[in-house]
Amino acid sequence: MAIKNKKNGFALLIAIIFMSVVLSLGVALGALGYKQQVLASGATESQYSFYVADAALECTLYADQQQNLFIYALHDGNNPPNLITCDNEPATQLNYDYNATRLYVSERFSLDSNTRCADVTIYKYKNPQPPTGLTTYIFSQGYDVPCSTVNSPEGARFVSRGINAHY
Repeated sequence: MAIKNKKNGFALLIAIIFMSVVLSLGVALGALGYKQQVLASGATESQYSFYVADAALECTLYADQQQNLFIYALHDGNNPPNLITCDNEPATQLNYDYNATRLYVSERFSLDSNTRCADVTIYKYKNPQPPTGLTTYIFSQGYDVPCSTVNSPEGARFVSRGINAHY
């Protein structure tokens, strides 16, 4: 009578289990690497958005304080301020409003060779009570995509960051 060898296929079973563990570990490390790459890319795009917002804010501050483009007394409902030029490109005026107590201007900048976009909103208020004078609020919103993507965002993914100034 023949004695059966009960160890048939045991090495194959061990090899399959070992390969399954190694494959699972490889897939987990690959997924972790992919997630890290997505996070790093998002952080980079966030920085681009912030830098664009900062550049647009600086251009607006220069236009207001050095070029006097937003002098409240010179504007009325029929006389909007000149467009700001930033990065050798004139801005696009999105909105303009003027009344007896407030000047409101909203402009869009295409920056970084038309690869980034920024929206700037300028508010100038007359202070009715002492101390009289003007109060200015500037808000700049930067985007990591061109203005054409911001104009038609259906299905688009982009990062935006904002910065403001008040004086």
